[in-house]
Amino acid sequence: MTTQAKRWNLTSLALLVTSACAGGGFGAKQHAAYDGDRAAPTSTAYGPSQAIPPADERPGLGTQWGEQVTAPVSFSPFTRASASPYAEVALHYNDAEGVEAHARYLGASLAPLEVYTGDGALGIALVDEAGRTLPGFQAQGRTLVMGEDGARYRLVVRNGTSARFEIVASVDGLDVLDGKPADPDRRGYILEPHGVLVVEGFRTSDAEVAAFRFGKVADSYAAQSSGDRNVGVVGVAIFPERGAVWTTSELARRDTADPFPSRGYATPPR
Repeated sequence: MTTQAKRWNLTSLALLVTSACAGGGFGAKQHAAYDGDRAAPTSTAYGPSQAIPPADERPGLGTQWGEQVTAPVSFSPFTRASASPYAEVALHYNDAEGVEAHARYLGASLAPLEVYTGDGALGIALVDEAGRTLPGFQAQGRTLVMGEDGARYRLVVRNGTSARFEIVASVDGLDVLDGKPADPDRRGYILEPHGVLVVEGFRTSDAEVAAFRFGKVADSYAAQSSGDRNVGVVGVAIFPERGAVWTTSELARRDTADPFPSRGYATPPR
């Protein structure tokens, strides 16, 4: 058996999570994408590096490097349909004072918030340790979610289609798989058809992650490793799989096809 085949056949272990998106428990398999020589990082442990000189204390929240959490991952082949993401979603977060002030400024109101991609095929939310969707608001093209200093949170992505997707996720500008500056070209997690992906923290090995915890900007993983410029945002880039056909958008186009779009005589094809 080749090395590549061995990597593809690593044992998949189930991670039981609770998601408020559907009000119950989910058995979710986390898979890292792999295609040929481009593999997601595996067993190297990444932690806060030597601290950079502190800047002036910034208000609001960042994401700390939390406690170790068991979250096994396996590898599976995945070829993207396109080099460009099907959709990108940004969830900005802050503490209660910052979010409430922003909501008042924009005339918006807070409510449990799940964000959907353009055609509604996938839902994205931040949930607390009990699985409750964190409150927030959407206004003027911006999504803002309210966190609490010291509280643990998870990123949840729900798939309402029969297709697989690759999810490249970042927190505070850092890739959740290796803690390096994020880039959609990096490999991510595979979201199974009608499945739920729960990202619990920065991956430290094939078996564990460092939990996401809200904390002061100066104490955030980003501030202690690469800088705090991008603190306060969670990013998700979504890639469909090559060969996937019956996506929600394709079914919607067929469902709304007009049998009599216009009146006139037949003309030769172009």
